[in-house]
Amino acid sequence: MINKISPSIEQALAEIHDGATVMIGGFGGAGQPAELIDGLIAHGAKDLVIVNNNAGNAEIGLAALLKTGRVRKIICSFPRQVDSWVFDELYRSGKIELELVPQGNLAERIRAAGAGIGAFFTPTSYGTELAKGKETREINGRNYVLEYPISADFALIKAETGDRWGNLTYRKTARNFGPIMATAAKATIASVHEIVALGSIDPETVVTPGIFVKHIVKVPRTATGPAGFKAA
Repeated sequence: MINKISPSIEQALAEIHDGATVMIGGFGGAGQPAELIDGLIAHGAKDLVIVNNNAGNAEIGLAALLKTGRVRKIICSFPRQVDSWVFDELYRSGKIELELVPQGNLAERIRAAGAGIGAFFTPTSYGTELAKGKETREINGRNYVLEYPISADFALIKAETGDRWGNLTYRKTARNFGPIMATAAKATIASVHEIVALGSIDPETVVTPGIFVKHIVKVPRTATGPAGFKAA
């Protein structure tokens, strides 16, 4: 019998190893799997490469992970925000490597990995520092840059509802990068607020099919507070 429900976050994350590339869903606080990030901090894996939309806020969630010093490199679109002092300090002191990727390119590079696309041409970043050293091509009179997929060993994502097969639905904009990250990782671990009986989710509403998910774990819904990312 297929049952992807993990009894604890600790067990769900047990396979994450030193040196792993880990995608983490979320757009700022929306859809950030805060409980899984806290679990990864407790887990202790080091020398990680993290793929995320940004580089964390204040000293919670992703920023708390960066503060441990166990992230070697981050691939993201928005590393610097008003409250990104953890990343700023690490980067300025040469303690973390940054690969800056325009947000559309980031999403498409992740999607390409899940879709089995070897590479693609995009006009985004042509003629800028971000295109330096990359192959370019003129297509129908427009200049393009060749970009390669981003895949990962693990993806940590946040969903709303799941069943024991790992089928997932999301809550509004908390979906963001979750579905494409689930397809681009060797092993996807999803936190959910509700686990329902098999067959309870209308197949027409399943966003991430269970074939892309290895573990799901139920976490309580936390009220929104000043730091408030866990309620999304």
